[in-house]
Amino acid sequence: MITIIIPAYNEQDRIQNTLDEYGKYYQNHYLNNYEIIVVLNGCKDETEAVIIESIKKYKNIKYLNFPAAIGKGGAIKEGLKIAKGELVGYTDADNSTRPEILHRLFSALELTPSLDCIIGSREVIGSVIKNKTLKRKIMSRAFNGLVNFYFNTGFKDTQCGAKVVRSSIIPKIMPNLLLSDMSFDVNFIVDVQKAGGKILEMPIEWEDDNNSTVKPVKTSLLMFMSITRLKILYSPLKVIYPYIKPASKWIYNKIVGKKNISIMENS
Repeated sequence: MITIIIPAYNEQDRIQNTLDEYGKYYQNHYLNNYEIIVVLNGCKDETEAVIIESIKKYKNIKYLNFPAAIGKGGAIKEGLKIAKGELVGYTDADNSTRPEILHRLFSALELTPSLDCIIGSREVIGSVIKNKTLKRKIMSRAFNGLVNFYFNTGFKDTQCGAKVVRSSIIPKIMPNLLLSDMSFDVNFIVDVQKAGGKILEMPIEWEDDNNSTVKPVKTSLLMFMSITRLKILYSPLKVIYPYIKPASKWIYNKIVGKKNISIMENS
């Protein structure tokens, strides 16, 4: 059995198409031996109603609804807690990773017992990327350079919304999945490595979403803060973290303009 987790924040205009394509594809390929878990993260629109309509067509779709925003990473972590699949993957609600592409990652992991995790990559040879702007390319490479400076993961793309993992390693990494913002992916990869897991970076086909709500400058600042905090938490300096946490949270709220999203610990 496989589990697909889709975090969703105000996705009423995009998630219907994603669930239709994923539901139809995985029903055809896995019959009922799959589940799709949508985790609503502080949605203020009609995302829940759209999902309920999708469930009428595809009974293997289920959802969790958290009225207060818990961040992308917080949503994925909640999905991991209830996942029933031997292989578990997560992807974005905008269908940038099409169902057949994620399926390739599942298949590759299933056929390679020596691996614990496979991450989709837009930066390795063989990847096909559509509609990605120069600004996003520069941001992506700069951020990944900083990630490797901090953590030396050895990967070229940590942020792609396509990752699959064996359920057997999830209990080992759950206690240290501390971030709930968009740097959750870094936290996830670093912790799989620290747990002794073997990860493969695999090329994918990706279509960038021109309707994305991500703001490049704001997102860059938040991700820099987030991975810097993660670096502190993985270092001897973690003893000072309780003292800097309030200041970090205050700066975050000033950048985001919201007070209901925590990017600290998912506790």
